[in-house]
Order: sequence, then structure tokens, then C-alpha cells
Amino acid sequence: MPPPSRYFRLKEDVRAGSWYLGEPSRGQGQELEDIREFTSGRPVRATSSLELSVREPGRQRDFSMAGVGMTPVVHIRVATLFAEQAPDDVQLIPVQLKGYPDDYQILVATKTVRCIDDKASSEVEFWLPEDERPDKLGQYRNVVDMRIDPRKVGDTKVFRTWGWSVALIVSEDIKVAMERAKVTGAKFEEV
Repeated sequence: MPPPSRYFRLKEDVRAGSWYLGEPSRGQGQELEDIREFTSGRPVRATSSLELSVREPGRQRDFSMAGVGMTPVVHIRVATLFAEQAPDDVQLIPVQLKGYPDDYQILVATKTVRCIDDKASSEVEFWLPEDERPDKLGQYRNVVDMRIDPRKVGDTKVFRTWGWSVALIVSEDIKVAMERAKVTGAKFEEV
């Protein structure tokens, strides 16, 4: 079966109403060392007893981005969908959502793909030596109207883009499965 040729950036649909989640933390509110640990595009080490608080209550969503780190959080039925559709591309980590009995999981894309098409994207900026961020040198500082080269993706269905890990990308078949399941809180932008 050939790999999908259309990909989409999975984002939170904030028009879905109030429901804002705080940063993930360890038990008793202990902060994590790295708030971007779950969005780095690689597997995370086993974590125990993670919690999330609801910063602004509202209508629960099946898909949310938690806190400043924009950690993807999914309802168990969406977690099951990802586990079935892309088992080699995701790690699902249970998280206790304070005050809500439903099961939620942190969705970690465990792969990073170097596939951003600089010429097809509207605008790209890179971190330069004069920016004095040696940890980011050569990576993307900004990407506007991102486009990717699907030929570089292979058979990966869920991933982060190299150098611009804020983008969570899913294949068209994942998008279609989420739409069929009527997942709330998700929106898709073709890349």
C-alpha cells in the first residue's frame, strides 16, 4: 500500500468553546523539567502519575493542546484511534484530568521528519548565529503557510517536522478517521 500523499497539521479548534488545560505536572503539582518533552518528536521516558488541571472550564473536548508547551491531550476514544491507525508513530501516556472522571491520554508523536518544503511554504526564517541561540542554530525560527514534501515522509502517519516541532502532522487517513469519529476540538490545515 503506497504511503498517503496528503498531510495535515493537526491543531486545536479554539472555536469549539472554552476548555483550556494547564501544563502537565507530576503528582502533587510538581512541575516537569521540560514542558516541551511531549512535543519534541521522539519517545519520552516512562512517566508516572501525570496530572492536568482545567484552567478554564467549558465543554469538554476530545482533542486539546495543554499549556504553553501545547501538549496534545486526547480522550481515550481518540487515543484508541491513534493506537490502531499509527501504532509505530505514537506513544500514549495516561494523564489524570483533575475533576473529570473520563480517561485522557497525552499523545506523543515519536518521529520527526525532515520534510518542510522551503520553496513551497510562503515564508521561512532560520535561527542565525547573531540570534545567540546556538541550541537552535539552523532550525526554523518561523514558518508561514507551511508546505511539506510528502515524498520525504515515507509511511509515517503521525510526526513532528524537523526544526519546527510545533507542527503536529497527520496523514489524510488519520484526518478522515477523526472526522468520522466526530472528534471535537480538532481542526486540520493541509500542508
